[in-house]
Amino acid sequence: MRISMVVAQVPVVWDVDANLRQVRDVLAAARPGDVVVFPEGMISGYGESLTPLSSLPPAVVDDAVTRVGRLARDAGVEVFCGSLLPVPGGWCNAALHFPATGAHRVYQKINLAMNERGLLEPGTSLPTFPLAAGVAGVQLCREIRFPEQWQHLAAAGAQMFVYLTNAANTREVPGVWRSHLISRAAENQRFVVASNVADPDQHCPSMVVSPRGEVLGELPPGAPGLLRQEIDLSEAGDWYLNQRRRDVLSVEYHPAGGTARTCPTEA
Repeated sequence: MRISMVVAQVPVVWDVDANLRQVRDVLAAARPGDVVVFPEGMISGYGESLTPLSSLPPAVVDDAVTRVGRLARDAGVEVFCGSLLPVPGGWCNAALHFPATGAHRVYQKINLAMNERGLLEPGTSLPTFPLAAGVAGVQLCREIRFPEQWQHLAAAGAQMFVYLTNAANTREVPGVWRSHLISRAAENQRFVVASNVADPDQHCPSMVVSPRGEVLGELPPGAPGLLRQEIDLSEAGDWYLNQRRRDVLSVEYHPAGGTARTCPTEA
């Protein structure tokens, strides 16, 4: 189960056409079969202030999503990228998975940042995404701080984590988010593939981490770049997950506000 991953560290701006040009340029350099990962908000734009969202036509974003799907199919690649998406009642922050063939899938961020609360609709479930080879779980930005979400995805069958962020905050302590990414990989014995925006103030790296917590590749901060890394999903394992003391501590999953249930692999 070897996969060729391409991490794109590129600027994200409040200009859908400009963002699509970035996507098109990256995919032009990709190879058939690649899995390409873009940052949070890649299609719509994103920033600490969400004021520009009030003048962003939903139809423009919907059309851009369709265009990214077409670009992925034409290039013969799978794509993960972020976008604010129109939903009933407003907008949400989402990660989209575009397979090389077929319809795209969506993960709606469940743990919203403080600047998003009251403006965006939170998600209510933690899905996994089947790939051409393997299974992925997706998390967005501040969800790096909630390890129970990542553990649930691992127990649900994800062999790798795709992490999309727009982390460029001078108030953050340097190195903390990098340490979080390494921890999420090592504690779950899963690959972590992380893409952040190219920004002078970025405080989270774009990188690939092995299930042992080894940094396999990392892009220099602040500047646009592409990181290509081949990973073997057979290296993912459940040795630590199987040692959990569920007679002492058990975490319940409440998808879509429904009845509490544990992940099927925990039954």
